[in-house]
Amino acid sequence: MNTSNRLVCVVLAGLLAMQASAGELVYVPVNPLFGGHPLNGQNLLGLAQVTNKHQEPQPERLDQFGKSSPLQQFAETLERSILSQLSSAAVSRVMGPNGALQPGTVETGNFLITIVDAGGGMLTITTTDKATGASTSFQVGGQ
Repeated sequence: MNTSNRLVCVVLAGLLAMQASAGELVYVPVNPLFGGHPLNGQNLLGLAQVTNKHQEPQPERLDQFGKSSPLQQFAETLERSILSQLSSAAVSRVMGPNGALQPGTVETGNFLITIVDAGGGMLTITTTDKATGASTSFQVGGQ
């Protein structure tokens, strides 16, 4: 045997002669929901957000920074103003002389508004879209 083989044998013999010791394996949870340390929560949330590949679809009305252009803002304001005037006109048709809503039906170009006495001083107002048939209802105090 040459010297290098002897050295390898001596090292292996020394390693085999050493006493091996092992400790008890203990599971320690990381996630605070499963008993881990509460301060791990922010770190885990940050890691999840960094690895998240899902992007919410951006509405077409917003620019790349999430803001509406001045022209889009003007159009939205104009639309709200016109809808407000239309709803005021519809309400004035169903108002009685004392300012209370009266049961009846109001028909506009696109909507059918029905007011029904639900009893106990309550009125049920149902608005139906003529084009789609979709409707919404709510109740208000009539008197």
